[in-house]
Amino acid sequence: MNEITLSPNPRPLGKSEIMVSPLAWGMWRFAGDDVKAAQAKCEAALAAGITFFDTADIYGPDNDEAFGASEALLGRVFAAAPHLKDRIVLASKGGIRMGVPYDSSPAYLREAVEASLTRLGVDHIALWQIHRPDMLAHPAQTAAMLDTLVAEGKIGAIGVSNHTVAQSSALKKHLKSPLVSTQPEFSPLATAPLFDGTFDWAMKHGLSVMAWSPLGQGRLGDGDPRPGRRQVEDPRTLRVKAALAAHGASFGVGIAAAAYAWAMAHPAGIIPIIGSQNPARIAEAADAFKVTFTRAQWYAILVASLGENLP
Repeated sequence: MNEITLSPNPRPLGKSEIMVSPLAWGMWRFAGDDVKAAQAKCEAALAAGITFFDTADIYGPDNDEAFGASEALLGRVFAAAPHLKDRIVLASKGGIRMGVPYDSSPAYLREAVEASLTRLGVDHIALWQIHRPDMLAHPAQTAAMLDTLVAEGKIGAIGVSNHTVAQSSALKKHLKSPLVSTQPEFSPLATAPLFDGTFDWAMKHGLSVMAWSPLGQGRLGDGDPRPGRRQVEDPRTLRVKAALAAHGASFGVGIAAAAYAWAMAHPAGIIPIIGSQNPARIAEAADAFKVTFTRAQWYAILVASLGENLP
């Protein structure tokens, strides 16, 4: 039977020469003042084979911390353990400003990148992504500044997050540097990129796809990530969890690993971004590589999500 298997080996990031792990670790909830605990989380990800770390300058306020707090904490980890810099492929994002909310003007892009470099204590960010599209920025002006930042060596490659196909295409048209990645929300509970052209466009142009919230904002894993928020298990979530649990059980893995594997089985080579800050759960992400899918098994989980048979 033709099965889809997954490889833990690094792969190129889009059409760049940057090699990344097939799983990424997201730092939205990377917070606090305990540098040793923060370092332990980073080392747990590396021990699980995850070398691709995704942060953003806006990560902080959602944790009742300052703008840039997550990057600053990682910078403190790097200062305490400089050897980690060489083991991590670092991605960050910018373009969201408190109270604005979006700014991809050339002046702000430079300001955002240089501020991230300072907080992180590095002179280069491997992948820098526009976090959300600024409708008041012309893509030609945005592209020109991003190309300049690449030429200056401050960023290695350019990506986008939460962009439509049309928005990504407009930016790509004006870039001299390759657009190497796109980052949509994708999980068995957020399937829009399968149908809105995002994955097809990425495959057409050779972009890597980084999937944020691959556990459906925590509903398929260790609970809702927003503290104090009650988790609601609607019928759709229950159907998907049951399907993932049954499939994962046949490989001795949990729901989360089965969900990561389901995303990675897509031919776009999707890189799920693991959001957990629990070292044990970060380690469990590697269980995804134990899972295989036949086409029938993969589509069965999609059908559970849609709640109706495919045409």
